[in-house]
Amino acid sequence: MDPWRRPSWDEYFLELASVVSSRSTCLRRRYGAVIVKDNIIVSTGYNGSARGEENCVDTGVCARQRHNVPKGERYELCVAVHAEQNAIIAGDPVQMNGGIIYIAGFEADGALASGEPCLMCRRVIRNAFLRRVVYRDAQGQTRNIRFTGE
Repeated sequence: MDPWRRPSWDEYFLELASVVSSRSTCLRRRYGAVIVKDNIIVSTGYNGSARGEENCVDTGVCARQRHNVPKGERYELCVAVHAEQNAIIAGDPVQMNGGIIYIAGFEADGALASGEPCLMCRRVIRNAFLRRVVYRDAQGQTRNIRFTGE
């Protein structure tokens, strides 16, 4: 690989989302999200406990893990807020309008996890008027979801 090759904007912001995921407080998976408009960062977020709640990494307890809950099920048992939701909560709605959210995810062992947003997060992303989602799947391929009609 050419050491002077500049990453594309999607590669660049996905890598930043990977760094943001390092702040995650979840025992199962680490996710990071970066919201961008016109190639300027508007907001970031990672998955972790709601403000004022104890973090799973500090207590060593994950209720979903303890009950062997599969990915995508029984979110009501979890004290964490998703990375996408945290990035949207922290962002200025006017600046986010028409922007892009980048999502990177990792399993507890460091392997890639799909950054595809869950159905709840898709609704939140649409409601924030973000026009595109860019994420890496579990095989490392970059994927896009485009929202139109906003």
